[in-house]
Amino acid sequence: MIATNAVSALESAFHRRNYDPSLAVWLVTGVAVVALFALRGQYDWVTKLPEELVIPLDAWLNAFMDLFVVNSEWLFRAMSGFLEWPMTGLQALLHWLPWPATIAGSVVVAHLAGGWRLAVFTLCTLMYMVIVGYWDESMNTLALVGMAVPLSVAVGLFVGILDFSYRRAKSVIQPTLDLMQTVPAFAYLIPVLLLFGFGPVVGLVAAAIYACPPMVRNVSLGLQRVPVDIVGSAKMAGCTDRQLLWWVRLPAAMPTIMIGVNQTIMCALSMVIIAAIIGGFGDIGWEVLSTMRRAQFGQSLLAGLVIVLIAMNFDRISRGLTSRQRVSQARTGTLWQRHAHLWVALVAIMVAVALAQVLPELHDYPKAWIFYPAAPLNDAVTWFTANYFFATSAIKSWTLFYFLLPIRIGLENSVTPHFWGFALNLWISLGYAAAVAGLALWVDRATSWRGAVAVLITGGLFYFGTTGTPWAVFILVVTVTAFRVGGWRVGVFALGGLCFMLFTGIWERAMLSVYLCGTAVLVSFLAGGSLGIWAARNDRVSAFLRPINDTLQTIPLYVFLIPIIMVFLVGEFSALLAVIAYAIVPAIRYTEHGIRHVPAETVEAARAMGCTPRQLLWQVQLPLALPEIMLGLNQTIMLGLAMLVIAALVGTLGLGQMIYIALTAADFGKGAVAGLGIALIAMITDRILQSWSARKKVELGLA
Repeated sequence: MIATNAVSALESAFHRRNYDPSLAVWLVTGVAVVALFALRGQYDWVTKLPEELVIPLDAWLNAFMDLFVVNSEWLFRAMSGFLEWPMTGLQALLHWLPWPATIAGSVVVAHLAGGWRLAVFTLCTLMYMVIVGYWDESMNTLALVGMAVPLSVAVGLFVGILDFSYRRAKSVIQPTLDLMQTVPAFAYLIPVLLLFGFGPVVGLVAAAIYACPPMVRNVSLGLQRVPVDIVGSAKMAGCTDRQLLWWVRLPAAMPTIMIGVNQTIMCALSMVIIAAIIGGFGDIGWEVLSTMRRAQFGQSLLAGLVIVLIAMNFDRISRGLTSRQRVSQARTGTLWQRHAHLWVALVAIMVAVALAQVLPELHDYPKAWIFYPAAPLNDAVTWFTANYFFATSAIKSWTLFYFLLPIRIGLENSVTPHFWGFALNLWISLGYAAAVAGLALWVDRATSWRGAVAVLITGGLFYFGTTGTPWAVFILVVTVTAFRVGGWRVGVFALGGLCFMLFTGIWERAMLSVYLCGTAVLVSFLAGGSLGIWAARNDRVSAFLRPINDTLQTIPLYVFLIPIIMVFLVGEFSALLAVIAYAIVPAIRYTEHGIRHVPAETVEAARAMGCTPRQLLWQVQLPLALPEIMLGLNQTIMLGLAMLVIAALVGTLGLGQMIYIALTAADFGKGAVAGLGIALIAMITDRILQSWSARKKVELGLA
């Protein structure tokens, strides 16, 4: 009766206020949601799919993989031996070179890429590795990256050309790239481990596979952006298709391709620690992993800083070498002018090698000169945790019980007298419902009915929790959202992806992942958006945040856990902070970019009409920057999902933990199903947000 009266009232409002006809879809959805919640206490299938309907996809995948390994193991082991030889040779070369020689060559290259500032930064970075005593481990890491990056670049160049040249190939390559970039990195390790076995080559192959998609995308994009007049002139000159590709398109697309090389290097470095889990051979990744497992926080911090510095150096050097000015200069001038830095580097290396024959300290840095402040760092952490445990524990407990737990299991299960001081009864529940309804009504009046629907969905999710919401309700709401925002294609894709998670038996794990990632994304988006607005309105804040954002984007995933575990120990709260730290950068950057690139004439017109700074921000700049801001939200979600498996290492549940357990047990089926689950969550979210952003651009006249 209540539901019928509510529907009648909403229908009358619908006709009275001339709402969008799509509101009728949400009215029907609302009635179905109320009915499903009413039935959840009577029928178990509403909240949990019967076991007999679960498809044993993981067992089928394991059987397929076992058969595949038996018949093709010889091929992959032969490939492993083939790759191990040059990798071992590169590793031996890096260890043979005296450390001053490697430093001298690197500093000269850094000067070529970014001038004296970058050269000094590179010198300080490499000297840190020497002084702390991590030089040999760093060379092993460089050997892995030095093999993985060329392999990824070669494969990416070939596949990118195919993607550009053949439409049928593009229809296969693009979805494959989407899947590769959304499946967690840990999931790559399981099939690679089964095919190649343990050892350094496993880490090499995993890093090469993970780093390949950015190269493919940038090669294809660069070839597409070659100016039409250049191509036309080449054709008029009589170039064949092959000459047009290698002599015209690829050179013209080189700056974009080099950006892909930059991203490939960063992706390969981000796999260093993860690859160490199954292929550790005394590199920096293994050093970080082993010291973290022994809770040696000082040692893990010093080793993790090496990876951070290597990543920052590679990022800055490769970005400097990708600039159009550098690329054009490399093609002009005399032999000496084109390769002056190369000659200087060769001379410096030869001088350093010669001196090392006379001075043994220049070949092997004396152990007596090593400065390794791990013990003081451990003592400092121990002192901090002992003296400020009351504060860190209070922050963690408050966040867990009053924020995280309600989102996970809902207010109906988390509100208890022990923590909240009262029990959740009927009157309090009705008061909460009235408050949500009042807020939805206010949003309806202030903005639109769509905002009111969002408030109702959020309020219901907070009351029932992600794990307490019946699967049918979740699938229905997400599918309707996808259908209304992106059309039937996006709706069918969302329905298929959610049904995959349901019928393969990973639904509960998926909801735990949605809970943790969603919470982290919410905090990252609100905090990052606020910082982005501040940075867009204040150049000093922007200049202050820029190096922080650069640092956060170059830090490998695993390193985020080190300082957080030092202070808050393991647990869900530490995982939440790690995900936030990794995912907040796109929210900051895209918000600032969107606001700063609002057309100047629009801003001036608003000021001429008498807009205050607050009105200018909220009524002009933010609405026009909304598509870019939503793209930032999209990227924040992608990074949050990428961090889920890393977060599993500190005690979280969900699909990330399922992948990690599957890796330790070499269970390809469970790892593949869980990895596909995370990939589908990412792809569904991506398609919904991209469709919404595209529609908004059309509405605002920006497309």
